[in-house]
Amino acid sequence: MDGPGTTQRELNPRWCLAYDTIDRNDIDRLIQWLRTYPRLTKGAVTRDFESRWSNWMARSHSIFCNSGSSANLLMYYALLVSGRLRNKKVIVPSVGWITSIAPAIQFGFEPIMCEADPETFGLDLNHLEDLLKQYQAQTVMLVQVLGVPHKMRELLALKERYEFVLMEDACAAIGASYEGKKVGSFGDMASFSFYFGHQMSTVEGGMVSTDDKALADLLLMLRSHGWSKDLDQTTHRSLVEQHSIDDFHSPFVFYEPGFNLRSTDINAFLGIGQLEKLDWMTEQRRRNHARYLECLGSHFYVQRPPAGSQVASISVGLIAESQEQRRRIVNNLSEHGIETRIFSAGNLGLHPFWASRYGSTSFPVADRIHHCGFFLPNHAGLNDDDITTIARVVMEVA
Repeated sequence: MDGPGTTQRELNPRWCLAYDTIDRNDIDRLIQWLRTYPRLTKGAVTRDFESRWSNWMARSHSIFCNSGSSANLLMYYALLVSGRLRNKKVIVPSVGWITSIAPAIQFGFEPIMCEADPETFGLDLNHLEDLLKQYQAQTVMLVQVLGVPHKMRELLALKERYEFVLMEDACAAIGASYEGKKVGSFGDMASFSFYFGHQMSTVEGGMVSTDDKALADLLLMLRSHGWSKDLDQTTHRSLVEQHSIDDFHSPFVFYEPGFNLRSTDINAFLGIGQLEKLDWMTEQRRRNHARYLECLGSHFYVQRPPAGSQVASISVGLIAESQEQRRRIVNNLSEHGIETRIFSAGNLGLHPFWASRYGSTSFPVADRIHHCGFFLPNHAGLNDDDITTIARVVMEVA
């Protein structure tokens, strides 16, 4: 990394917000594997990665795709064509990422936005229950915000009471846990992102995990054009017989209007290597997160995880007292070569994609995150001295 005296610090910060988890050993292993002239497109290595991921998550089925955004897209569309929905109303978070909501708009759902919880910044459970009563929405999209687990015991009680389908966006929460269970194992379907700077990386990539075989079969078909080639033979033959397909055509019959969201065995090979060190990498993030809170937690409004949970954040989010205080802090961070950015996307209800369709949607907690939130670096490349220095730079002008 460049030293503290480097020029163009904003372009080449000393302390980067994101850190590439693919290291020299990973690249060397990839080069050695490529010298065996393996199959590069989706094949056996992808299936191996999916199996290993399912084992790590303790889930029954996992489907590897080309991004976390595509994982969310697949979840929405699988639910849409599953025949299980009595309505297309879906409750979506105000704090998250656009791809937690965009598929709802693209596929003709009726999205209803929910306030952020004042502690975890996930769905505010009181507001969620009010919306469930008012709209009888059958689907809820939860984002596990920034790797801080939500209050899952209470949320699952609402799920049982109102019988909604839960999609769990754990894209930025890989390795976090709640009461001994990994985040991403609570939803009927859960999405994960392996983008650069997340807890692990396949360069680009994502995963959907589920314990529901019927949904898993739909996800497999939708990922690859809508055909049945990736299904187990029993399920494939059942579809062939159900639709009276000529055996000659059966590999290339399209049962659903699917996509091409496949990744490759190259990405899956990287994922297998990342998975081998994922527990160590997430432990570093937990340690760093705790150290940041020791230094800054009493001075800023921060996320508070529920009891019995383990945080694995991709960045550490702080909420300043005002926009002016945030501006001072951000400027000072930049001057010292420390990369930062706004907190996630702030309140998605204030973005043009939402406001132009449904009107600006404001909430007290989500708005404060939007106007006063900012990120600090958190990754396995940081040590205690780095975090102490970054915290000092924050407090110099706070």
